[in-house]
Amino acid sequence: MPLPQEINVAPPTQESVTLPVVGMTCAACQHHVENALRSTAGVSEARVDLMAHRARIAFDPSITQPATLVASIRNAGYDAVLPRPTASTSPERDATSSQLKAWTVLTAGVIAMLLSMPLGTSMGTLDHALMRVFPQLYALPPSVLSWTLLLVTACLVPWAGRAIFLSAARGLRHGTTNMNTLVALGTSVAFIYSACATIYPASGLQVYYDAVLLILGFLLLGKSLEARAKHRALAALDALSRMNPVTARRVIDGKQTIVPLAEIRAGDRVLVLPGERFPVDATILEGRTTVDESMLTGESLPLDRAPGGRVLAGSLNYDGAVTCRAESIGKASVLAQITRMVEQAQSSRAPMERLADRASAIFVPVVLVLAVLTFVLWIAIAHSLSLALANTVAVLVIACPCAMGLAVPAALTVAVGRGAQLGILFKGGEALERLSHLDVLVLDKTGTLTIGHPVLESIQSLHHDDATMLRYAAAAEEQSNHPLAHAIIDRARALSLKWPIATAVQVFPGRGITATIEGHDCVLGNPALFSELFIQLPADNAPPDPGVTRLWMATDSSPSGYFDARDALHPESTVAISTLRGLGLRILMLTGDSPEAAAPIAQQAHIEDWEAALDPAGKLARIRTLQQSGLRVGMVGDGINDAGALAQADAGIAMGTGADLAQEAGDVLLLRARPSAIPDAITLARATLRVMRQNLAWAAAYNVLGIPLAAGLLYPAFHILLTPWLAAAAMAFSSVSVLANSLRLRRWNPAPLAAPTAH
Repeated sequence: MPLPQEINVAPPTQESVTLPVVGMTCAACQHHVENALRSTAGVSEARVDLMAHRARIAFDPSITQPATLVASIRNAGYDAVLPRPTASTSPERDATSSQLKAWTVLTAGVIAMLLSMPLGTSMGTLDHALMRVFPQLYALPPSVLSWTLLLVTACLVPWAGRAIFLSAARGLRHGTTNMNTLVALGTSVAFIYSACATIYPASGLQVYYDAVLLILGFLLLGKSLEARAKHRALAALDALSRMNPVTARRVIDGKQTIVPLAEIRAGDRVLVLPGERFPVDATILEGRTTVDESMLTGESLPLDRAPGGRVLAGSLNYDGAVTCRAESIGKASVLAQITRMVEQAQSSRAPMERLADRASAIFVPVVLVLAVLTFVLWIAIAHSLSLALANTVAVLVIACPCAMGLAVPAALTVAVGRGAQLGILFKGGEALERLSHLDVLVLDKTGTLTIGHPVLESIQSLHHDDATMLRYAAAAEEQSNHPLAHAIIDRARALSLKWPIATAVQVFPGRGITATIEGHDCVLGNPALFSELFIQLPADNAPPDPGVTRLWMATDSSPSGYFDARDALHPESTVAISTLRGLGLRILMLTGDSPEAAAPIAQQAHIEDWEAALDPAGKLARIRTLQQSGLRVGMVGDGINDAGALAQADAGIAMGTGADLAQEAGDVLLLRARPSAIPDAITLARATLRVMRQNLAWAAAYNVLGIPLAAGLLYPAFHILLTPWLAAAAMAFSSVSVLANSLRLRRWNPAPLAAPTAH
């Protein structure tokens, strides 16, 4: 019987697409679109961004296609189109159009209010004053005024409110409700009631044409202000997307040609003149200049760049014409990665938003029930159809699920954008929220508290001459990204040494590296790695000086010498540690270096709680121990050797540069590899959390208080009623106030670092 053949099943492929969604007005809409997408076959994840009106969907292309996703959104009662790179939208133009309609309808509403007064809508002193100023108005037959108001309202409502009524109709057709349902229902009831009063004047009914127009006017005005506020909230992402030039100066055989950026390939020579932005990530070949990377990394000072220096796409070339070799282009550039991460983070969900999601899912049906209850109670108690109708319409239009739905994403969107401007990249709302709740902050030493560029102080050879040992070490470390590797390579280059190509290179994170060089098995690392490989170190070697890191080397299982390197404390570390303590954080330094190298750094930084000689597993275990004691732990490291610890921590903060952006393991990326960026990230996260809580509290209190007031809660005691148009104005104000509060984060700036204090 033949043996069954082994079958290898390839994992399902995943693609993602971002689709613009049209017609969403509140969190209920967002909820409906997400449910429609998630129920589509082949979709593994769907996130809908109410702020940017887009949906980001991960799907299996073998099961579904983007066109099917568009159809799912349309079947839910909304509209979507396939993304077109050349398509452009103008939020400012849309807001201007909405504002024009708003002011037109509001003006008509005020006029309608004045024209309604002779029809019996008495407003006391104002009514008498109007009678004295415009006696001709009161001389007109009531039927003329009434029919004029009917015709004007019937013309303006479809023109100004077409999108509102269509959205409500689509929702009802698909069995869903949203904010437009409430507005459309309230204005329709008021208009039909008023039309009946006009057509049957003997009925004695009151007209509410002014309320219909003012409700729509305030709603449209609120939407226009909301659109402008959303556009400002997304301004940071828009600024990033505009930083890349659309053309580049390609140099071939000494001749330069301006070509579309899409034609540039890796390895091409590109000329960048003063005042231009670099079109690609590149290495400078000829010329010297200073570069402004502030929009990418938050670094405000210009940086000098010479041949061999690296420049990033989107950075500004100040004062020198330079020729560069293109490296990372298109989606692989640091700018593209930053833009993509900011976009994904802005469309992510913070845990706090789950409360708003649950409330929004049932909000509109609950309001509809309350409106019916209001109508029934007013009919039963006051026996007044007019009062019952006015209060019911007020309840319908004052209810605002928008404020609840925008409370968290508005603050998150602005904060992520502001963080990107400062070189702080949050990977999502959950990361930002976790960062604001930390109890303990664990810090790596090298590259976090220190400058991260050790300098080789001495070479001690046991068998070979120093040059040979340095050549072998450079051959192995050339394929490593550890700071000590850079120290060895820098010394070898300074001595103009040439080294062979190493083979069979294997990196042991936090311990060292092994390689085969010219037929010899070489090991470079700390004593822990030598112990693992059963290589005995000399017993009579002198200990390293305080603050010095020692890197041992062995050739063919025999120790051949060591390298001593020294790294300096970063000038900002001491004040950054003091600031972090001022934020209520316990500080702990964990390092893989020897105690002799770690002690001086800890002492200079005023850190008493520290542990040395820890491998990656040791750091991971220490963080788990802290977490098991009930503490929320943050970890700051370089994102490579500390990847496990960063992933285990409640919030991982990766220090690094744009070159390693895609490989960082943290929840937060600090493009400025400076200690001052750590407290900046935490204080921005805490400020954002405060704004989120303020927004949620305001949105909840507004609806909890506003709906009973609109229903007539104050009437029995004070004879105060909230007219429908005042309710509409309050509803429009609620969403705008939430956005305005969130926009305060655009002006957030890091506080000055605290003066260092010894502990």
